This record gives sequence, structure tokens and C-alpha cells, in this order.
Amino acid sequence: MSEESESVSVSVPESVPEVRGVTPDRLLHTGGGDQPTAEDLVLASGRDLTPESLEWARRRLSEEGRSAMDKRLP
Repeated sequence: MSEESESVSVSVPESVPEVRGVTPDRLLHTGGGDQPTAEDLVLASGRDLTPESLEWARRRLSEEGRSAMDKRLP
């Protein structure tokens, strides 16, 4: 196993300044066009995938829609 850190290559327009050590906002967003699944919500909340946590997530998504996920992510 290599001691070197993994690198990710992202195409960035020249107009976007590079700041080392800070993850750009464009890489942090979840993509508002997707409908989150119960599994997504459970994992975003830091819970284990169990039948109970999946049921909790289904209820939250049913009641709150996408905002259930937005409330748990930065």
C-alpha cells in the first residue's frame, strides 16, 4: 500500500481561485435535483442502517421531503 495520499482531478474554470487546504463549495453540495433515499438520510444522520433507522428515515422523508436531508447536511 502506498504512503502517498490519493488525488482527485477536477476540471475547474480559470476564473475560480484555488485555495489550498479548503474544499471548494462546488464539491460539497449534494445535488439538489436528486430525491434522497431512506438509506441516504440514515447515513447523513450518522446512524447505522437498521430496520428501525430506515423506518425513521422513511417517516422523515414522508413528512419533510427533501428538507429532511437538508437539515442534516451542512
